[in-house]
Amino acid sequence: MAAKADENEYFVREIERNDGCALKVKQCFLGDVGCVVWDAAIVLAKYLETKQFYDPSSGVNVWSGRTVLELGAGTGVVVLCLNIKIFKRHSLHYYYVLSIVPLVESLKLLCGPETCIVCCYEQRTEGVNPEVERQFFELLQQNFCCEEIPSEKQDPEFSSPDIHILHIRRKA
Repeated sequence: MAAKADENEYFVREIERNDGCALKVKQCFLGDVGCVVWDAAIVLAKYLETKQFYDPSSGVNVWSGRTVLELGAGTGVVVLCLNIKIFKRHSLHYYYVLSIVPLVESLKLLCGPETCIVCCYEQRTEGVNPEVERQFFELLQQNFCCEEIPSEKQDPEFSSPDIHILHIRRKA
């Protein structure tokens, strides 16, 4: 009986990497933080496999030997797809008004002058989401510069007009 309940609660989401390997993640049919492979995570994982970050002919990955802190709201599929060692992985859900200030303060504490934050999010238009997004970027831009990555620099198959990738750096 437990196996049938398991089958009804989960399905397998498969993400194919550019090297031909595939990552299979069990995802809940219902749920939110920590149990869903977000579309934005797949877009970000595929972006981090583009030529500016990874050269398949030499096998060089710009993340090798670097410290990476992943702050996410899902299953950690980005670092799993990249197969990189991470300093820490935090599964956090920061899409609430009360969490905007702690998130930006955390980024300020964690970022040095050479730090590049790669941020990916799906723009949502319902409910309080637009106001939360506006407040977050207003607060973020007090201390950080944001550069949106154009779609032509993203993976050609895995991109979407409502999913945005940003490079965020501290202001000098």
